[in-house]
Amino acid sequence: MLVIKVGGGEGINYDYICEDIAGIIKRGVKIVLVHGGSHEANVLSEKLGKPPRFVTSVSGYESRYTDRETLEIFAMVYSGKVNKFIVEKFQKLGINAVGLSGIDGRLLEGQKKSTLKIIEGGKKKVLRGDNTGKVEKVNIDLLMLLINNGYLPVISPLCSSYEGEAINVDGDRAAALLAVKLNADKLIILSNVPGLLKNVEDESSLIKHIDRSKVSEFMEFAKRRMKKKIMGTAEAVEGGVKEVIFADARIKNPVTNALNAKGTVIN
Repeated sequence: MLVIKVGGGEGINYDYICEDIAGIIKRGVKIVLVHGGSHEANVLSEKLGKPPRFVTSVSGYESRYTDRETLEIFAMVYSGKVNKFIVEKFQKLGINAVGLSGIDGRLLEGQKKSTLKIIEGGKKKVLRGDNTGKVEKVNIDLLMLLINNGYLPVISPLCSSYEGEAINVDGDRAAALLAVKLNADKLIILSNVPGLLKNVEDESSLIKHIDRSKVSEFMEFAKRRMKKKIMGTAEAVEGGVKEVIFADARIKNPVTNALNAKGTVIN
């Protein structure tokens, strides 16, 4: 069982990703795919006159401030355009994919944050009206029903709060919890960089291996969105996932390359 998370940054090649995954599934490997859509969401937000607002938490993590209007844009892009066009690609390749958001069947469930504490202009602030949270539960029965009947779940990271409200959650951490609950052999995190870099300006500075017991020590190299990937990795290995791989989603055969240790391997 593989859990694959594909980021939503600019430059990611979904044709390469879907072709590679289709070939792997046809060899009998079971896969769950989680995807992002941040670049597409940013583009649509700008077109609608609602530019994205990114904030930094007091603990130093960047996230999208998600008021209700932003959540609606997020749902349109992630659970609409991106999700359904990925499913379309798989159908053309002969893979019977099913597109789901975490809200469907309470596939992903968690606590909605009541407030968001941020640092802005050097000052601590408390934001209200934010529709975000953290995935804490997975509807494994629903997932296994699909997987055991030959479907490929393609999941967008909206989540249901315990009260049934839609909330925005981090896709990398959602994928990490899915990998833990599914007892996945590997979690592969694909993005628009070759892996974790010592210098974000230099793609040749790839860190090729991280010992699973020392993941937190490499947080210093994680910039911006990569911080959440490192956090998700720590949660995955602590939960029993044997191996996590960061790899490049811009090149041909990205999953196969990751499985051949072309990226950052954490084990």
